[in-house]
Amino acid sequence: MYGVLMIDIDSTALTAEDVSLIRQAQVGGVILFARNVTDAAQVRALCDDIRCHNADILIGVDQEGGRVARLRNGFTPLPAMGKLGELFNQDPNRALECAYDCGYLMAAEVLAVGIDLSFAPVLDRDGISQVIGDRSFHHEPQAITALASQFMRGMKAAGMATTGKHFPGHGAIAPDSHVAEAIDDRSLDEIMNSDMQPFAQTLPWLDALMPAHVIFSQVDDKPAGFSKIWLKDIIREQLNFDGVLFSDDLSMAGAKAAGDVSARVKAAINAGCDIALVCNDRVAAHEAAKAAQELPYPNQKRIKTMCGQIPAWQGDLEATCQQFDYWQQAKENISQTFFPTALDSQAPANLELKDPTSYSQ
Repeated sequence: MYGVLMIDIDSTALTAEDVSLIRQAQVGGVILFARNVTDAAQVRALCDDIRCHNADILIGVDQEGGRVARLRNGFTPLPAMGKLGELFNQDPNRALECAYDCGYLMAAEVLAVGIDLSFAPVLDRDGISQVIGDRSFHHEPQAITALASQFMRGMKAAGMATTGKHFPGHGAIAPDSHVAEAIDDRSLDEIMNSDMQPFAQTLPWLDALMPAHVIFSQVDDKPAGFSKIWLKDIIREQLNFDGVLFSDDLSMAGAKAAGDVSARVKAAINAGCDIALVCNDRVAAHEAAKAAQELPYPNQKRIKTMCGQIPAWQGDLEATCQQFDYWQQAKENISQTFFPTALDSQAPANLELKDPTSYSQ
């Protein structure tokens, strides 16, 4: 049975405490961070070990490209999605081809090391947000829809389910909900006619959604991830979306309005989330696991749609990825388009970029 919690682990191998948490009945997922990664073989061994202790578990990661990439050493660098938007302004057809290639390439390499899903794509508009920026494909909803649809086509072709975030849009407000309360005071009509459009228009490609820890004050006084209005009335009933709803990390500052972590987990699940994420706070993870025992299990059929098509490990990343028939071509296309200097020099790409989603509690 898949449980309602997704937690993190301490390091590059499981500790006894990690194992104890993973084995708890309501733990249905593990999310990996950069601290859990040294190279591809180590990640695959870690994922295999996690599944030895809990067969019914989803393993996720944030592998968006650009600044947000947990898997770096030995993995093909991916551009920030904003680079696709810049290309779209100059050559739309080429940008759409590259969006597909990015989605396929990312998914193939993530699946190859035993991870079910990357929480991607970001469907937020590029506006004034301190944390979104070039993680967004574009400012215009139509461009985001076109590029994200191709990106998701690539993901699905490689065997990975898709997760759109951060519903209904995080790009229009400056505060970063990782570290501060974020309030958007626009009307529902304004949000629905702008930021929400990429989500609504890409629903046929979406398997999951992740709501923002943003309070849309004209709609509800709760962050979207704790709001029955957003999750049940709008997502489930109005948009008729039947995919998985993942909470964003409940350890983020934007989630603290709901109370302590036990209250946050219960509020997220009761509002309509299927799985609640509790990351970067081990004490909170234990408290969440205890609180989750009082909650019902999520819809098992729905959760299973997020399981990735993980290939047999062939000893290294390249040999394993060769089992994906388009991986080599996608890799060459993206490397030549966005990282030609790195290709020539064999220098690592984009390692110096600061990850905007890294935060401490």
